[in-house]
This record gives sequence, structure tokens and C-alpha cells, in this order.
Amino acid sequence: MAEMEPDCAAASGLSKAALSELLVQCEVQFAVLEKLQNEIILSERDCCDDAQEQSVNRLVATEAELKQWLKVEPALLSANSEVLLQAGKEEMLKLCSELEMVVSCCEAKRDKLRETKELEQKWLEEKKKVLVAASDHVVRVKKEKETLTEFSVLQDTKDKIQKMKEYHERLMESLGDVLNKHLPLPKNEMSSNNNKKKKNTDLELNEDFISFNDILEMLMNKALKTPHDPYVMIDASFWPPYIEMLLRYGIAVRHQENNFKIRLETFF
Repeated sequence: MAEMEPDCAAASGLSKAALSELLVQCEVQFAVLEKLQNEIILSERDCCDDAQEQSVNRLVATEAELKQWLKVEPALLSANSEVLLQAGKEEMLKLCSELEMVVSCCEAKRDKLRETKELEQKWLEEKKKVLVAASDHVVRVKKEKETLTEFSVLQDTKDKIQKMKEYHERLMESLGDVLNKHLPLPKNEMSSNNNKKKKNTDLELNEDFISFNDILEMLMNKALKTPHDPYVMIDASFWPPYIEMLLRYGIAVRHQENNFKIRLETFF
């Protein structure tokens, strides 16, 4: 023990006399604790085996101990001012360390809250812009509604119908140009083939054949005007290869009971 006292004194910052006094007090306290521990061990041997009774006894003992501690006045660990000063320093250092940890946690939480605040402010600015845009749109719609009259609505509807008609005419003209270019009348195609191949076969062509464009137009008009009966009767003016093309590529379908009737395929 004597050999350890200098090392302990140097480590704790206490003088040799103060360290010796502290060690003596510790030995006294250890002796008291050992005595109390022995008494507790001896008292446990005399306890009954009933668990409920043991719980009651422990509760009574705890209440008695609490009353005793309430009556006891707190005392200093040591009367030596040097020991008390060293103990106070250690407690202050421990408290400072804990406070530094608290400060670090608070700073991290503050930074997190600052980031959250910036995100919330950005979100708020975006919502304000959306609100302003929506308010402007509402005001503009209200002004248009106030200035809108029955005549202007009718005129606007007429303009839209006229635009649709013009667009439909352009589409039909484009379709006609494409069909006339790639699917010409059969007599023209046959005459050109005869001139190129110079065959002396007699081909009897009906001059009343209608163009592919006319067949499509008939099918579309029939489907729009009489949707309950969209079938068109095939006669001698329909060139058979055109009919075969329409049926093969799914543009038209035959009547289930009459093969001389076709209608436009339902594309919707």
C-alpha cells in the first residue's frame, strides 16, 4: 500500500497526507459495507420459502430504509479541503464533458432544423407562386366570362366548325392524291402494262370502274349516315382487286350472310 501511495498521489494530484487520509476513510467504508453484506447474507438464510411473504418483507424493509435515509443528514465525504477540492475538480470536468456533448447535440439539431426551415421556405415560395398563377388565371377567366356574349359564343362555334370542315377537306384531298398516285384506275394501269409487255391478249375492262378513293368515300359515308346499316352492295363498278385489298388488310369486312355486301371496319 505504501508503494502505491506516491503513484496514486501523482495521478490524483493530491498530497501524500491527503491521499493517506482518503485511503483510511475508504478502508473504513469498505469495512462497514462488508459488515452490512454479511448481515444481509445471514438474514437471507432465515427467510421463508414463501415468495409472497418474501415480497412483503422486502417492501417493509425498503420502506424502513427510506424513512431512515430521510432522517439522516447528508455529510461530507471528507473533512480535508484538499480532497474536497480534487473531488470538485473531477466532478466539474465530468460535468463540462457532458455539457460539451449536450452542446454538440444541440448544434447538430439546430443545423438539422435550419435545413428543414430552408426546405419549408422553398416549398412555401413555390406554393405562393402557384397560388398567384391560379389567382391570375381565375381573374382572367372571370373577365373573359363577363365580356363573353351569346353572339361571340355562336361565332366562335361557327369558326371552329369551319376550321374542322377545311381540315377535313384537306385530309380528303391528301388521301385522294395518295390513292390516285399509288392506286390509279385499273384501265390506266392495265393499258400501261399492255404497252410495256406488248401482249396481244384481249382484256375486256369495264370503263365504269370507280376509283379506290370513291370506294373508301362510299364506305365512310355509309357508316356515318346509316350506322345501323353500314353495308355497301358490290356491283360491276367495283374492281375485284380493290375489294380483295380492302378485305385482306382489314379495312373492310364482308356481310355474314351476303358476300356481295361489305362495310368499313370499326376502328374504335
